[in-house]
Amino acid sequence: MRLRITHTTEYRYDDPVQYSLQRLRLSPQDGPGQKVLSWNIVVDGAKVEAGFNDQFGNHTHLVSTEGDSHSVHIVASGEVETEDRAGVFGPHQGYVPLWLYLRDTPLTKPGKLIRELARSLSGGDELAKMHDLMGKLNAQIAYETGTTGTETTAEQALEAGHGVCQDHAHAFIGAARVLSLPARYVSGYLMMDDRMEQTATHAWAEVYLQGLGWVGFDAANNHCPDTRYIRIATGLSYTDAAPVSGMRIGLAGEDLTVKLMVEATQSQSQSQS
Repeated sequence: MRLRITHTTEYRYDDPVQYSLQRLRLSPQDGPGQKVLSWNIVVDGAKVEAGFNDQFGNHTHLVSTEGDSHSVHIVASGEVETEDRAGVFGPHQGYVPLWLYLRDTPLTKPGKLIRELARSLSGGDELAKMHDLMGKLNAQIAYETGTTGTETTAEQALEAGHGVCQDHAHAFIGAARVLSLPARYVSGYLMMDDRMEQTATHAWAEVYLQGLGWVGFDAANNHCPDTRYIRIATGLSYTDAAPVSGMRIGLAGEDLTVKLMVEATQSQSQSQS
């Protein structure tokens, strides 16, 4: 499937920002299941300082503001061709060792509920248990926007019984690591079946399974990634893979607006009609 993405992020400040530095992880890369046909990032109101691949292989840009800036406008757009691999990304790549993905983080650290969930899983092998985990998390954490934030932990989301895709991914990762399975967070885009316009990017989890490699599980939708999904960045948790993150100096109030459109291209839509 060929997907077209337009992802707009805008920061507005009520006073000039003394200084800010933001990290952009907004560049999908060629890899198993996806081929980037075109991609462009335009930044207004900030200076692009550097571009590099981080320790997880995510293509990253650093942008800064200084002085009289009242807004920063970032647009990432392009087309990506995707392939259905039934959620299987495949062999481990890069310099980060697999054992690192067993390490707890503040957002994924398991508590009593996550540990109990991990022990309750059934299935004849690890793959079956991960499918069971995906289904149970989908049932136990209702998808509700505005009920959790970027600092909500996996244990807190499971205890509250509601959250968003970030919370589903963190809970999945925490439970998988309890079972000594390497797990990682994936940020990206998802083409929704009922609408093109969205207000946030998507996230899911991947677990490393012997014989298959990395396999994706989207507990928010109870589905393994298919042609509707585009990967952007990975890491131990949201902190490592957030599309936009950073810091600023000063007391200016901040207003954030995110607009996202993910759609099949016209040629793709016509071929399916």
